[in-house]
Amino acid sequence: MLVNSVIMRGGTSRGLFFHERDLPREPAARDEVILRAMGSPDPHGRQIDGLGGATSSTSKVAVISPGTRGADVDYEFCQVSIDAAVVDRGGNCGNLSAAVGPFAVDEGLVTPGAGTTRVRIHNTNTGKIIVATVPTRDGRFDPTGDFAIPGIPGTGSRIQLDYLDPGGSRTGSLLPTGSPQETLDVPGLGEIPVTLIDAANPFVLVRWRDLGLTGRETPDELDTDVDLLARLEHARTAGAVRMGLAASREEAGATLRAVPKLALVGPPTTYQATDGSTVDAAATSLRVAALSMGQVHRALPVTAGICLAVAAGVDGTVVAEQLRPDDGGSERVIGHPSGTLAVAAEPHLTANGWTVDRVSVFRTARRLMAGQVHV
Repeated sequence: MLVNSVIMRGGTSRGLFFHERDLPREPAARDEVILRAMGSPDPHGRQIDGLGGATSSTSKVAVISPGTRGADVDYEFCQVSIDAAVVDRGGNCGNLSAAVGPFAVDEGLVTPGAGTTRVRIHNTNTGKIIVATVPTRDGRFDPTGDFAIPGIPGTGSRIQLDYLDPGGSRTGSLLPTGSPQETLDVPGLGEIPVTLIDAANPFVLVRWRDLGLTGRETPDELDTDVDLLARLEHARTAGAVRMGLAASREEAGATLRAVPKLALVGPPTTYQATDGSTVDAAATSLRVAALSMGQVHRALPVTAGICLAVAAGVDGTVVAEQLRPDDGGSERVIGHPSGTLAVAAEPHLTANGWTVDRVSVFRTARRLMAGQVHV
């Protein structure tokens, strides 16, 4: 069977893009096509028999269809497990979202404008709207520009993503428990303070120091610490239960692989990025590392940046407590393993609790290949 597909890079992620019309309608058959295309499940963890890249950032699929809810296009995100036959639709990928607008322009799903084209995207995983401002030229996406993002070599054109009303993507509330800080009893760690937040994706936010870490650890050091990864997974699943996403940690571990995600957070510190450069503490608001599908993300999921920027503006969160006293305003510069990410958010307190109207981030994207995948 041959299926039309496009490989796109969005931000620091890469994935296969399908038109929904080209995939089977029956859910099990659709998942089988997606798994075969990506080369999953692969017990060796390499996805050598497909187009996946054997990391959480490169084992992703986007399914695009005509828009509903006043959107130009609908976008379903699929996180494809590498070693298991699982297609997780539990949340969105903020980085891959950056490629949806360019795909829509090049595939003729929207009418391109002169200079830029606004693409209104309905993410069906979360029910949320993302507005992408896409550089265009001669009726197509224009990928060339001088905007650089850490974790990606070279430069590209700047794509603005505005996440509208991102709170409560899965739980219905920006703070699922109503509190900016909770205490979780985690096997191997004991009782630790966390912030549970749901903005574009649900996240469990944990302080480096509560894990006995300094914040200068590299992704490789974290990924090779099997005991630490096990404790972080316990914290993630305990957070899922407290957020109401699962009835038990066992259920969360078995059925919720992609969400909630977990991020380690601490005050600004000077550290070495993955390209060998030095990130100066004075240039950042926070020092963060996020995990996705049990692996340390080499950059930062955009949805992590959204949650962190929002949490930074909410009194009493573990994030707000880590900021420098002089770190004000709506924009936070988040230090992550590959460099920095700037995110603008202005949460505000209402009679019904904390909310945020819009969060803005900037990414690049590129169309890598178009053709047919054999499945």
